Amino acid sequence: MPTILVVEDEFPLRESLVYNLEKQGFEVSAASDGTQALERARELDPALVILDINLPGIDGLEVTRILRQTSSTPILMLTAREDEIDRVIGLEIGADDYMTKPFSMRELLARVKALLRRVRLDQRPDDEPDQKELLQFNDLVINVSRHEILLGENLLSVRPKEYDLLLFFARNQGLVLTRDLLLDRVWGWDFSGNSRTVDVHVRWLRERIESDPARPKRIITVRGVGYRFDG
Repeated sequence: MPTILVVEDEFPLRESLVYNLEKQGFEVSAASDGTQALERARELDPALVILDINLPGIDGLEVTRILRQTSSTPILMLTAREDEIDRVIGLEIGADDYMTKPFSMRELLARVKALLRRVRLDQRPDDEPDQKELLQFNDLVINVSRHEILLGENLLSVRPKEYDLLLFFARNQGLVLTRDLLLDRVWGWDFSGNSRTVDVHVRWLRERIESDPARPKRIITVRGVGYRFDG
């Protein structure tokens, strides 16, 4: 099983995270400050890092900056701060997802598995076919081999970029995705538009797949950051 590095200075929470992750079968290493975190990360090359922002010495934001200089390891950031700007900065400097304390352990474990699943998809050889993929979220089904989206028994007619965007959402279910990340991964680095393009396509998708587009339950807006696909 993958090794997960838990970096948290609060002893009870750190022990709870280690215990629950080990129950899921993961190998777990723990650190209580930023210096230890960087040392363990270099030694272990973990599959994922769960990282608190408020650490003694080197804080979690600086740890993220340093790790991102040499590593693409997924980082799930933990924060007790209510200020939205801290979460935005964390995502912009390289964190892949965040959770605000207090949080549900069940949700954290789901986020961990989603991040690891995304890494496996990203590392899949280029010649491995997507043709066998069938992604299902209750009555919403994406048939990759046929390039189709079904809602119940209805075949949806969507624009090409709507399909690409929904497919990227589906493959990253539960993760907070910034508008810049979506632009880069769906439209490409050379696209000359701006983040408004993402918002427009999200609106179109909601009109097609949400029972009430004004109160979406599948594609959730994360204020000041981007979107999360809940399926």
